[in-house]
Amino acid sequence: MVAREKRNKPSIKDVAAMSGVSTATVSHVINGTRYVSEEVSLKVKEAMKELNYVPNRIARTLRSHQSHLIGLIIPVKEATDTANAFFMIVAQGIEETLTRNGYKLILCNSHENPEKEKEHLQMFNAQLVDGLILAPTGNDYSYLDDLLKKQYPIVFIDRKPQNYQGDYILSNNFQGAYDATKHLIEKGHKHIGFMSGELGLTTSNERLKGYKQALVDSNIAFNESYIKEDGASLENGYKLAKEFIEQQEVSAIFIANNIMTMGAISYFQEQYIKIPAEIAIVGFDDYEWAKIINPPLTTVKQPAFELGQKAAEVILERIRNKELEPEEYILDTSLIIRKSS
Repeated sequence: MVAREKRNKPSIKDVAAMSGVSTATVSHVINGTRYVSEEVSLKVKEAMKELNYVPNRIARTLRSHQSHLIGLIIPVKEATDTANAFFMIVAQGIEETLTRNGYKLILCNSHENPEKEKEHLQMFNAQLVDGLILAPTGNDYSYLDDLLKKQYPIVFIDRKPQNYQGDYILSNNFQGAYDATKHLIEKGHKHIGFMSGELGLTTSNERLKGYKQALVDSNIAFNESYIKEDGASLENGYKLAKEFIEQQEVSAIFIANNIMTMGAISYFQEQYIKIPAEIAIVGFDDYEWAKIINPPLTTVKQPAFELGQKAAEVILERIRNKELEPEEYILDTSLIIRKSS
């Protein structure tokens, strides 16, 4: 029996020889540490592909003190949670920007559980990530300095926590809610309900503030009984919609939560309540289903993809320049007017 010839794993020298460049040039292409022309870079990548050469990431990390890995923690309670769609679009924006800059993304889900979030944070410490993007589960993040020990920068998205000086990338929830409520007022509504998931997070709090300010600016008295909040779910959207109808006062509802909008609409359809003739609706977040229901839904659209892009840009800038002062970035929402209002 003839023994098989043992094949050695391809090395960076093999890649250099095949592409006709120095090992230093190959290293620059792999690590992005110096400009290499498009033509040369393509030759190197083709040689790597043909030889099936995989760079030793651990060795690179130890040499450069950089892993080129960015962590992302999102808070989605269940697989059926419609927040999935929002955060997946955000993640696409993040990943696309990181990939262009030679970085990879590691995604984790906290399930809106602060303890699970801390577990992920500790895991990222061990994984030697270069930075972290976090959609927080709560408000108090004063513990982060002790936990992270400033090993890497952190950028918060979607929600703004307290007691931590960091970068924040947020949608303009106040303006989105203001525009939605103002639109209903301009349609002639004066008794406008506000439905929300549990208040306390900056997203829901800012939306309530925007709703209130639109009433003030239109000289409409605020009515506490028109505010209904509960856990964000289809069931609670259905339940609160029923309460509004039984109240027999409001002629329109601004629903500041996507999954509750779906629950409310299911109740109205079940009860043959005509939208917008009997109750007008504006929802928050604009997904494909909003265009095809009957009638198509007026919504506040968040710039989810752009939010992800900005978060990636900021984390990369923080990695390059750790001395920059933290900043808050607020991205504009837009009101998509359809037939439900």
